[in-house]
Amino acid sequence: MKAVVLRAYGDVDQLSYEEVERPRPGAGEVLLRIAAASVNPIDWKLRSGAMKQFMPLELPTIPGYDMAGEIAELGPGVSSFKVGQRVMAVASRTYAEHAVVKADVLTLIPSALSLEEAAALPLVTLTGAQLIERGIKPKTGQSIVLSGALGGVGRTAAYVADQHKAQVIAAVRPNQLEEAESLGTRAVVSLENEEGLAKFVNIDSFADTVGGAVAAKLLKLLRPGAVYATVVGAPPEAGNYDIRVEMVQVQPDPVRLAQLAEAIVKGEFKIPIAKVMKLSEAGEAQRLGEAGAGGKIVLVP
Repeated sequence: MKAVVLRAYGDVDQLSYEEVERPRPGAGEVLLRIAAASVNPIDWKLRSGAMKQFMPLELPTIPGYDMAGEIAELGPGVSSFKVGQRVMAVASRTYAEHAVVKADVLTLIPSALSLEEAAALPLVTLTGAQLIERGIKPKTGQSIVLSGALGGVGRTAAYVADQHKAQVIAAVRPNQLEEAESLGTRAVVSLENEEGLAKFVNIDSFADTVGGAVAAKLLKLLRPGAVYATVVGAPPEAGNYDIRVEMVQVQPDPVRLAQLAEAIVKGEFKIPIAKVMKLSEAGEAQRLGEAGAGGKIVLVP
């Protein structure tokens, strides 16, 4: 089969499109024929070596964590799925024509979603939901400042927080203000508007999808004892505040993924797709994503 292989840490030139051996499913696993995978920030952070202290890779490896496709073969003991069914999942080694995935992490794709649309969902929607539900654990009326609200994780976090009747303040770049109004959050504020930010004080919690200097700026809005949940790691400045830090790392959850996919179908929120590219163009896809594509980039064989 064809796959994208990362040979060494570095720039996108370390990615090569080549022939590799097709994997075989073991007990409790299925072989998937991947119709689409999507590009996520974790892909280029791992490729560059920026995350190797926390998530070291055994190189060479096939990148990728999102997939949508059809079941091609059932491993021993799998009776909950059938060959030919359309499924999606947070998996691994998904920049490829086939991948082996544990059956218990698979979610059936709603008939109203294309395979390309489905491929954009698993990692970002589950990460956004778990950022809120496992990190923040919101109560009705709780105030949450949200960074990166227009990314896939942020859009999901805003939606899920609203389902829990929390009050979300979306902090975005100045050129994102108009688009962010469509999220339906309690308020939208520019990260460059110091006077506007100063109106929001004693916030109960912070859902962070950006980190770095943006997180350091928003930490100042939190009340003592607030919860700071992050999917990207806390900046050093977090240690200067009387807050509880919750690190959230996504876990497969096929039931929650199915619920979020149905919400997408109903139009309750959306994960925009900026571009569909060939799997062989994975290097350029990562380059575009890192530069800011304005939505998910989906790879197809």
